[in-house]
Amino acid sequence: MPIEMISATALKAILAGSEEYAFLDVREHGQYGEGHPFFCVNAPYSVIETCAPVLVPRRDVLCILMDDGDGVADRVHARMTQMGYSNLRVLDGGAPGWSAAGYTLFKGVNVPSKSFGELVEHANETPSISAEDLREMQAEGGPLVVLDGRSPKEFHKMSLPGAHSCPNAELAYRLPEFVPDDSTPVVINCAGRTRSIIGAQSLRNLGLKNPVFALRNGTQGWRLAGLDLCHGEVPQPQPALGADAEALAADRAKTLIRRFNLTTLSPADFDAMCRDATRTTSLLDVRTEEEYLRAHWRGANHAPGGQLVQATDEFFGTRNARIVLSDDVGLRAAGTAVWLMGMGHEVYILEADARMGSETGPEPRPTVSLPQQIALTDVAQAVAQGARLYDASRGMSYREAHIEGATWVTRARLSATDAGPAPIVVIGQSTDLVFGVMQRLNELGATNVSGCVSTPEQWCAVGYNVVSTPYIPEEAACIDFLFFVHDRHNDNLEAARQYLAWELNLLGQLDAQERATLNPLMATEPEVV
Repeated sequence: MPIEMISATALKAILAGSEEYAFLDVREHGQYGEGHPFFCVNAPYSVIETCAPVLVPRRDVLCILMDDGDGVADRVHARMTQMGYSNLRVLDGGAPGWSAAGYTLFKGVNVPSKSFGELVEHANETPSISAEDLREMQAEGGPLVVLDGRSPKEFHKMSLPGAHSCPNAELAYRLPEFVPDDSTPVVINCAGRTRSIIGAQSLRNLGLKNPVFALRNGTQGWRLAGLDLCHGEVPQPQPALGADAEALAADRAKTLIRRFNLTTLSPADFDAMCRDATRTTSLLDVRTEEEYLRAHWRGANHAPGGQLVQATDEFFGTRNARIVLSDDVGLRAAGTAVWLMGMGHEVYILEADARMGSETGPEPRPTVSLPQQIALTDVAQAVAQGARLYDASRGMSYREAHIEGATWVTRARLSATDAGPAPIVVIGQSTDLVFGVMQRLNELGATNVSGCVSTPEQWCAVGYNVVSTPYIPEEAACIDFLFFVHDRHNDNLEAARQYLAWELNLLGQLDAQERATLNPLMATEPEVV
């Protein structure tokens, strides 16, 4: 199929419209994080077969592919065409062409969400507290609750002394179990800025009497103040709600829906939406993973509300699609809807208790199967007989551990020389990555390619010599890892300063079109006090 190109100027006009589209950056994660358009979602070529169906479920939606001007988007175009996508364009000149047209390439990840968080703080004058002042409050020993609005995994890595893990979407819902009265001060923290602001403002949107603050600059600000963090703390399970607390949550959901003019949706109306093949309708369950696994509605994907707001571009890739949020009594869905609507999304709240759903367990995800496999115990013999051994793991994983003699490869950089006439064994820790490398090698003319998905522990167990190479692949080659301030949470204080400066400067980089999409919702009636 011939490839239809689109200019940066023509694409910019599409981004300002109301029709559905997906703008996919098909470069690897590190390249994406070094600079991408504001509305672009990362869908790396290395895993496009399993990534694209999640981000872009409707296969006739307009889908624009962007690479580095190096032909990768052409290869993705071919693969997605084979997958059934029928309305594809390739951005002329790729990311360099976008920049040459005078448009901004943004560093970092989750840029729309983080830009939005800064706007929320300005629009609502969300109160914040410095690390030094919080530490002083803790030392005084008065009533105080510190809630960490990040994921439990992030809390385990590092946390504030005395903090409790309570992801942002859970804050309003679980608050009665953490805060004993309406006078105790509450501080919300994250690792930087966005989730502290969003979490604190989520509670303020309820009209609480409690003083609520965002910890300015999060755990990074805490370290920059010379204060120590805790590491390895085990987050406690989220407290179950009693009958009174659940009734309060339901009442607060109704209040949020009224005050912010949110739209609810009956199951019948939702079913009608899903029958409309001309639109994308995504059902997202914003509860905790444990609740989702116990029961959820058919077709619902798990998207914990706090992370959904923080990283919208990791959960859906079709702009102007319909987003339907599911929970139990409506509070977590309503709180999440406030923020998603402020970011310009079309959002609905499903009026159905997800605890009554008939589905259990994890959501089904797209999978791939290796076209030809080789047992791990047979790899050494194949290599001894002249086979090339390639490692398709992530670049940083290869640095940490790989079989001695294995060459690191990444799908986007493979050439005909890498295919060659000799048999090839592709080993790696991810089926998706191994499959992608095998597919490209076969496409380049290799005739005998086998794959083996396995781990360093398994390599050691069967007697392979496993080695590390801290600087191979070198940074320039390691395109699947973002080196930009990557060690800011590992006590590199200069990187933390750079990150915070980057986040604070995001709004100044937006053009009028980009800025116009972000409009924090304001309540239609005064706060209840």
